[in-house]
Amino acid sequence: MGDPRKQRRKYEKPQHPWKAERITQESELCKKYGLKNKREIWKAKSIIGRFRQQARKLLGSSGEEAEKGKRELLDKLNRLGIIETRSIEDVLGLSVEDLLERRMQTMVYRKGFANTIKQARQLVAHGHILIGDNIVNVPGYIVPKDEEDKLRIDDKMKVVDVEEKK
Repeated sequence: MGDPRKQRRKYEKPQHPWKAERITQESELCKKYGLKNKREIWKAKSIIGRFRQQARKLLGSSGEEAEKGKRELLDKLNRLGIIETRSIEDVLGLSVEDLLERRMQTMVYRKGFANTIKQARQLVAHGHILIGDNIVNVPGYIVPKDEEDKLRIDDKMKVVDVEEKK
């Protein structure tokens, strides 16, 4: 047991640090989603791994508690927008990209508020993106499905297209 005030690592590092296949896959994901470093991928893998582990545990158990746990897990994943179906077996098929698509940075880029994924990260980090009336300046924030339509750019912020600058 450690000091409860100290931050804990929220991810697991890869078991083997120099596997070329894993490094190339992670590099492609970093470019595709505009991630700062591979630690963000490792965090997403850990989150998905915990969801999958919970689903495996619930599939192996039976009874009233297991059914309640299955409903709660599926409701949480539906609220987050990670999974659409109502089957616990589909949780085992989740990938890291399913979670990375729900990040604030990716949602800002997909909605067209930014020209590039890196610009989307910058807009979020500088506090130009709002959910409702609240400023969210964390690019890794997982946007729930019900907050997705409240996502907007600050009215005071004027985004200048790259073509306009030239």
